[in-house]
Amino acid sequence: MAMFLSLTFLPLSAAGSNTVPTDTKATTKTESAEANTLILRLHEIKGMDKTKLNASEKKSLRKEVRATEKRLKEISGGVYISVGAIILIVILLVVLL
Repeated sequence: MAMFLSLTFLPLSAAGSNTVPTDTKATTKTESAEANTLILRLHEIKGMDKTKLNASEKKSLRKEVRATEKRLKEISGGVYISVGAIILIVILLVVLL
C-alpha cells in the first residue's frame, strides 16, 4: 500500500517542479475588482422597485442575475465536495488502510 501511494504522489510532485511560476497578483486584483462590481450590481438589482416593471423587464433582470451569479461562481473557483463524497472517501480510506 505504501508503495502504491508513493508511486502515486511522487510523479505528481516531480511534474510540478518543471513549471514556471507566473505572476498571479495582477489576475487576482482584476478578478476581485470584477467580482466587486458584479456584487454591487446584484445589490443594486435587489434594491430596485420591481413593481413598476413589466414582465419582459423582470425576465431580463432575472436572466442578468443568473448570469452574474454564474460568473461569480466562475471567478471564485475552488472545488466543492459534498458531504456524501466525503463520507465515501472516509469509508474507502478505512477499508483500504
